[in-house]
Amino acid sequence: MVRAELIFIPAPGVGHLLSTVEVAKLLVSRDSRLSISILIMKLPMDTGINAFIQSLEKDTTDGIVFRELPALDEIVISALMPKPGISFLPSFVESQRTNVRDAVAAILNGSESSRLAGFVIDMFCTPMVDVADEFGVPSYVFFTSGAAFLGLMFYAQSLKDDDNHDICEYKDSEVELSIPSYFNPVPAKVLPTVMLSKEGSAVVTSIARMFRRTKAIISNTVLELEAHAIKSLADDGKIPRIYHVGPIISFKRGDDGSKSLNQNSEEAIISWLDKQPPSSVVFLCFGSMGSFEKDQVTEIACALELSGHRFLWSLRRPSKVKEKIEMPKEYENFDEVLPEGFLERTTEIGKVIGWAPQVAILSHPSVGGFVSHCGWNSTLESIWSGVPMATWPLSAEQQINAFELVKELGVAVEIKMDYRKEPFVDCEPTLVPAEVIESGIRCLMDGEGEKVREKMKEMKNNCRKATLEGGSSHISLGNFIDDIMDNIHE
Repeated sequence: MVRAELIFIPAPGVGHLLSTVEVAKLLVSRDSRLSISILIMKLPMDTGINAFIQSLEKDTTDGIVFRELPALDEIVISALMPKPGISFLPSFVESQRTNVRDAVAAILNGSESSRLAGFVIDMFCTPMVDVADEFGVPSYVFFTSGAAFLGLMFYAQSLKDDDNHDICEYKDSEVELSIPSYFNPVPAKVLPTVMLSKEGSAVVTSIARMFRRTKAIISNTVLELEAHAIKSLADDGKIPRIYHVGPIISFKRGDDGSKSLNQNSEEAIISWLDKQPPSSVVFLCFGSMGSFEKDQVTEIACALELSGHRFLWSLRRPSKVKEKIEMPKEYENFDEVLPEGFLERTTEIGKVIGWAPQVAILSHPSVGGFVSHCGWNSTLESIWSGVPMATWPLSAEQQINAFELVKELGVAVEIKMDYRKEPFVDCEPTLVPAEVIESGIRCLMDGEGEKVREKMKEMKNNCRKATLEGGSSHISLGNFIDDIMDNIHE
């Protein structure tokens, strides 16, 4: 039997790697004719991601091989390091072309029973479209965010190329934009920070242009969740075919190589949740890169205490060096950042932890609400478990995700939609006062949140049905596999 070899090239970020590995597992479990090599690019700095990669490699699956690319030359690294945020990753990926080319050649030389069927690249790895062309195979984008945001990227690119307007011109504007992938007008204040600078918008439009050169885009979304956005993309006529195969969820999510002290182990956390009434706990967690300075931590603590609700709070120490891409660390003692006496006063109703086994927590029956940064993986995990959300975006595309969750989908309440805490951006985030946070938590957990709770329950059922045989995502994944197999029979 001739196997179809797929080359997966993920971006070196925890969320992107998790989704890539899970979709690879889904593919090989669905069709034994598929073989997948995941090429791992390791960042030149210690971000905690390298330890996370090692944990992934231990969890082997038949048909999937991880292949680490060689470390970059010191001269190349020294040229890359001064580049600020948004410019760093595309430049880093570009520098890996030769490594990827050599790795793929070695894979092909080492196998007589498989034929190269295509590259599946992360949204940040579009330079590899050219490498796929060199091997004479199509490329596919694995888009780790939702279809609505994908539509926003194409909108920004068309705005620039067709109308000669740069989306960054809407910075600090009160205008509302008519974007095809959103049903409601989109306030400029929720556009991703990356789109609000000349440099960032140029990167986004360049990526979107490269998307148009690919054969298709695999999106981690669900037809029933983003029906309007998916239809708008399908109706465009100039956009590659979209395969909606979500929700792609890692049920082992959370081990990023920096687990907390023993008292906050997963067993202890679940044991604490077991003692709480159903749907009574609000869970606060802000992603693998999420953290706050002491003044904001104080406001969150005061809000939780004032709300009177039971809580589980994942609290991480910010990186001390803002210029570095570095994951938050663990506190040795939470008293150093929390208000005096807070832990003692809330000991009966709350638990503060570091690292959080997020999927396990969200699936626990005692959890009734999720204060989230609105990363797309976290969003899908919350929907999968039917836990309504309160939005507090930090970076990347999280502001526009928050808008979609509150205004488009109705599965979240707002704490903030336009809060920004971006790495490499030289501005201090606005302090969110305790009163605003408390109001959001009460809205989420009390009677006002019932409508959101019902909507989230409906979305949970829809998303779970989509993955079953005959469901929309199950069918779409099968269509993608047919597409792949056609490549080796042409």
